Amino acid sequence: MLGIIRSAAPTNSLLVTHRGRHPERWGGYHDCFRICVRGRVTLQQFVAAFYTSRLFRLERTLLRVFLAISSSDADAYALARGSRDMFAIWYVGARTPTELLMCDRYERTRSWFHVGPVDSGSTELCFGSSVAGRRRADGSLVMSASFGALLDFHVLYSQLLLQAAVRSLAGRGATSS
Repeated sequence: MLGIIRSAAPTNSLLVTHRGRHPERWGGYHDCFRICVRGRVTLQQFVAAFYTSRLFRLERTLLRVFLAISSSDADAYALARGSRDMFAIWYVGARTPTELLMCDRYERTRSWFHVGPVDSGSTELCFGSSVAGRRRADGSLVMSASFGALLDFHVLYSQLLLQAAVRSLAGRGATSS
């Protein structure tokens, strides 16, 4: 995907450090996708652009049709501003001025957003995910077979979502660098 780099999530990020309600489930899988954009982008702008992008609107429609869970652009903007802690099937697990960790209500997946300055005029946008696993008797963490089967799709979809957010931001003045 043009300009998007897959990397390890920072070890001090909320995606890696936040354990939440079921700490034993986390630590088996997380990913991180990064892209730099020209201009200063705040976490609020990034989250709003992500959740109101055309691609994510399609996901919101699927959630409404198949799970009867509605969400709107107004809900996304409220979440981005910090005046709402729920959005569709996710709740805010943790938030800092530069990071937002969203946890699904089933405690199976997490989505992570991060913004950070790169130089005097650019911002790095990071989007990542974490997937819960199951502990074996020996203590090791194993991912479900269905996750393994869908991993390639997940990676592609994550990159497409990040690219869609960047396109949405570009319409508001930020551009890929």
